[in-house]
Amino acid sequence: MNCRAAGHLLDGFPGLGLKAYLVRERGDASPVNQYAPFYLWATPEGMNSFLWGPGFQGIMNDFGRPAVQHWTGLSYEEGPASAAAPGAATRRRTPLGEAVAPGDAVADAVVRHAREARRDGVVASALAVDPRHWELLTFTLWADAEAPADEGERFRVLHLSAPGRGQLGRGRHW
Repeated sequence: MNCRAAGHLLDGFPGLGLKAYLVRERGDASPVNQYAPFYLWATPEGMNSFLWGPGFQGIMNDFGRPAVQHWTGLSYEEGPASAAAPGAATRRRTPLGEAVAPGDAVADAVVRHAREARRDGVVASALAVDPRHWELLTFTLWADAEAPADEGERFRVLHLSAPGRGQLGRGRHW
């Protein structure tokens, strides 16, 4: 992926909250080389327009049809470094144990997420749930080029398209 040439293509995409163009490289705190784009949609129409439109079809023509992972948004927060361009991102997955009621686990996670998003260096953070696998996903953009080591999978941010970032509702999403 050449982000210099293509990164700007979604900078004005209607309905897109933000897309982080992420990579991680084997040996740099990662077992694999991976391109891992992360999208937060401000509207379902925006997501549908992308997935069923010419942009995603172009990706499929070039690389085949990738698996699209989809989570239900629970919370979005801007951090104290929200004005900074992100240099790194983290993705943390947390299983929801069977012994805990999902509603209680999610409510606790939203409170914890709001607190964690106020840490130094956080640009923005999203919390979501995958009810198919019963796991929480925390995605955080960091101002520094190095994300904290204890935050889960770490990525380098090549580009951030954020045309609808201001439309992403802050706080709890229900």
